[in-house]
Amino acid sequence: MEDLEQFRQHVSQWLEENCPASQREPMQAQEQYWGGRNGSFASEDARLWFERMRDKGWIAPEWPAAYGGADLSPQQAKIITEEMKKINARKPIFGLGLWMLGPALLEYGTEAQKQKHLRAIVNGETRWCQGYSEPGSGSDLASLQCKAEDIGDHFLVTGSKIWTTKADECDWIFCLVRTDPDAKKQEGISFLLIDMDDPGVSTTPIELISGESEFCQTFFDAVRVPKENLVGKLNEGWSVAKALLVHERKLMSEIGSDSPRHVLVPNTAAREYLEFDDGKIVDAELRSRLVDYDMQMHAVGLTHFRTFEEKIAGIRSAAPLIMKYVGTEAEKAKSELLLAIMGSRGVGWEGDAFTQSEIDTTRLWAMSYAMTIAGGTSEIQLNVIAKNVLELPQGGES
Repeated sequence: MEDLEQFRQHVSQWLEENCPASQREPMQAQEQYWGGRNGSFASEDARLWFERMRDKGWIAPEWPAAYGGADLSPQQAKIITEEMKKINARKPIFGLGLWMLGPALLEYGTEAQKQKHLRAIVNGETRWCQGYSEPGSGSDLASLQCKAEDIGDHFLVTGSKIWTTKADECDWIFCLVRTDPDAKKQEGISFLLIDMDDPGVSTTPIELISGESEFCQTFFDAVRVPKENLVGKLNEGWSVAKALLVHERKLMSEIGSDSPRHVLVPNTAAREYLEFDDGKIVDAELRSRLVDYDMQMHAVGLTHFRTFEEKIAGIRSAAPLIMKYVGTEAEKAKSELLLAIMGSRGVGWEGDAFTQSEIDTTRLWAMSYAMTIAGGTSEIQLNVIAKNVLELPQGGES
C-alpha cells in the first residue's frame, strides 16, 4: 500500500510539472489527437503533452516497455488515470489501436506483429479502424461474408464492411474475414490486418441522424494481404475477435464519460430548467426519475470498481460481459431524462436560439441510440448475459 501511495505522489508531482495549463481545459472534438498519417495536433502544447506522456511510457502504461509501455501494474495505471482526472488533464491521444487492437495483439500477435504495430500505435504513427459488421451481418456477426482466398504467399480479400468508424481517416483496419466457406460459422473466420492504402481499398462516409458522419462503408476489391498479417491461427479468428470485443464493450460502457461535447448533467439541468417548491422539484415524476438515475449510476460505478478489483485478484469475472449493456442503456436513459428536464429547450439542433450545451445534449441523445446497437445490440447483449453470466438454458435445451 505504501508503495502505491509513493507512486501516487510521484504521478501527482510529475503531472503537475509536465501537463501544460492549456491541456487541463475542456477539450473540443476538433482538438482530439488520433495520430496516424493524417493526424495533427491542435496546438504546440498538445504536441508537447503527447510527447511527454509517450516518453514516460504512460500512453499505454500496462504494456511492456519493449512496445512503448511502462510495465506498470493495473493498480498503478489506475492511479495515473485518477490523478489525471484530478487536474482535468486531457487524454494525449485517442484510438482503437490503443484501446482495442493493442491488447488483442499482446495476447495473440506474433513477435513480429507486436514489434511492427504496438510501438507505432503508442507513438501515434498509425490510426486503426475496425472491420467487423457487414451490411448483412451485424448482431449475427458470425454470418459475415467478406472473404479472403488463400493465394500462396498472400490472401485476396473481397467484400465490404460497414459502420467502420472514421475509416476514411485511418491507416490500417483490423478485419474479420471468411477463410473457409464450408466450415461452421465461427470456425471459418480469420483475423487480418489490412493497410488502408493498399490497392482495392475504398471508403464511403455514412451520414448519421446526429448530423455527423463518423461511420463509413469500406470496400475491398481483390485486395492483396500478406500472410504475415494474419493474427492468430487460420480459421480461428473468432477467438481473437471475442478477446477484442471485451475491450470494445468496456470502452462503450464508458461512453460519454470523456465526451468533448458540452453535455448537461441531469442534476445540474434540473436546477436550471425545473420548477422548485421549498427546495423540492415540483414535478414528482421527474423527481423520481432523477433519483432512479442517480442510484443506477452509483451501481454502475460500484460494478466498474468490482471488475477492477477482481482483475487485480486474478478472478475471472463475468462483470465485463454486462457492462456494455448497462453502460450504453444508462447513457441512453440519461439523454432521455435530460430532454424531459429541458422541455422545449431539448429540441435545439442548431442556431443562436439555443445554447451550445442544449444543442450538444440533443445531438448526443440521438447518438446514444446508436451506441445501444454498435458493438452488439442490447438484445444480443442480454442473450450473452443469459448464456454466459446467468447460465440459463438456450433454445432447444431442456
